[in-house]
Amino acid sequence: MLAYVMKRLSQSLMVILGVTLITFLALHLGGDPTYLFIGEMASEEAIAATRAKLGFDRPLHEQYLSFLGGLVRGDFGNSLTYREPALGVVLGQFPATLELTVFAMLFATVLAVPFGVFAALKRGTTVDGGIMIFAMIGQSMPSFWLGIMLILFVGLGLRWLPISGHVAVIQPFLAGDLATAFKNIPSAVKYLLMPSVTIALFSLSRNARLIRSSMLEVLSQDYVRTARAKGLAVPAVVVRHALRNAWLPVVTMFGLEFGFLLSGVVVVETIFSWPGVGRLVFNAINQRDIPLVQTAVVIFALVFVLLNLVVDLLYARLDPRVRLE
Repeated sequence: MLAYVMKRLSQSLMVILGVTLITFLALHLGGDPTYLFIGEMASEEAIAATRAKLGFDRPLHEQYLSFLGGLVRGDFGNSLTYREPALGVVLGQFPATLELTVFAMLFATVLAVPFGVFAALKRGTTVDGGIMIFAMIGQSMPSFWLGIMLILFVGLGLRWLPISGHVAVIQPFLAGDLATAFKNIPSAVKYLLMPSVTIALFSLSRNARLIRSSMLEVLSQDYVRTARAKGLAVPAVVVRHALRNAWLPVVTMFGLEFGFLLSGVVVVETIFSWPGVGRLVFNAINQRDIPLVQTAVVIFALVFVLLNLVVDLLYARLDPRVRLE
């Protein structure tokens, strides 16, 4: 197990290195961001001095090596917009994004599992067809369009939920203020509902179809038929035998899904004015704040890598037939 973990960690380092290289080159293709830092009306001497101070006058390979050196030390550079360490800026917005992602993941999972299982048990019926039609619509619907429709009809039309804003829960929890964190949960849920539904609908639809397919495969196995022949109730057969053995492909999807949701909130956070990393990255790209974008991309890459490793390790726990070589 230890050898496998070390092998995966070395592979993960290569993945992160590739991500940083692609991101670095893509961001530098747009030109010199010095003017963002000093302004276009500055003198040529001031512009040249600022460019040298920021290191943008050096060749790209030297800038990239310097960035990697800072990355090893935990120094991601200073944000050109906020004039402070980029890592601190991103981590300051990360709890809001984490709240949205966790809530959306819970929403998608809580509904996807019963939808998928029920559709498999009712295979070929109207119920199965209705759930699958809903799943196809959910996968086909663009998140930005759904977010705008929710704002128009639920927020502005019916006035059931606020269309923007944020009440912190994770931040006071991390600060040790548990009373404030628990007190804020009811208000936070109202602000979380529309953006979380917007980003969770696609995951809910895809996971419901995946669970249905996995359950259909498992329900046809001999040990499930044997359990039914022994007289076990349907809920016991589904939960204790079928669902447990159908979890392997589902866990793979859920593990990756969390990473996709975490890094895919850029559009949703922008639509709902959510103060998270997604909106921060969107503004940083528009302002060509290279250190800030690079920091956010590296953090998201780390999350993906760690989630992949955790999912692989869970395989052996969920299915004894799986052996990590």
